[in-house]
Amino acid sequence: MAEGKDGRLRNNLSPGIQVRIVLKKDQKSGKLTEGTVKEVLTGSSFHPHGIKVRLDDGSVGRVRYIA
Repeated sequence: MAEGKDGRLRNNLSPGIQVRIVLKKDQKSGKLTEGTVKEVLTGSSFHPHGIKVRLDDGSVGRVRYIA
């Protein structure tokens, strides 16, 4: 799932890191959006579909890859 770290684990994410996320509207196609994490939104330590984050540009989605 992840290039370096697992995007399903909250401990691997923090503001300022580069990630690729899948937006809600892109879940069927699997299209990824790249950006820098502004805020980690998922409160639990693990989520099977990826931790939900908000990017600097305001996009919200689940982490698929950590750069």
